[in-house]
Amino acid sequence: QVRLVESGGGLVQAGGSLRLSCAASGLFFTRYHMGWYRQAPARQRELVATITNSGSTNYADSVKGRFIISRDIAKNTVYLQMNALKPEDTAVYYCNARYLKEDYWGQGTQVTVSS
Repeated sequence: QVRLVESGGGLVQAGGSLRLSCAASGLFFTRYHMGWYRQAPARQRELVATITNSGSTNYADSVKGRFIISRDIAKNTVYLQMNALKPEDTAVYYCNARYLKEDYWGQGTQVTVSS
C-alpha cells in the first residue's frame, strides 16, 4: 500500500521559512517523479515544484528563487524548503508521487503565513 505522509506545516510570519517533508512508503521511490502542490481556499490545486526520478527540478514562477525541492533517496523522503514566505503562500500543501499511470497523493499539511 502506497503512503505519502506530509509534515512540517504550520503558522509562520511573512518573511519566515518552513521545511515540509513527505515520507513515502510502499513504492519504489527512485522510480517516481515527486512533487508538491498546494490549494488555497476557493482556488484550484496548483503545482509548486517537482523533482523527476532523475533529479531534475521544476518550479512555479510564483516560488522560483524562494522554494527548493529536494529528495533523500535513502530516507524515501522529498522536501520543500520554503523561504521568504508570503501571505499568498497560505494553502494546504500536498505531496504527489507519479509514474506512468500511477498517481498518489498525501493527505496535505496546512501552511499559514501571517502578514
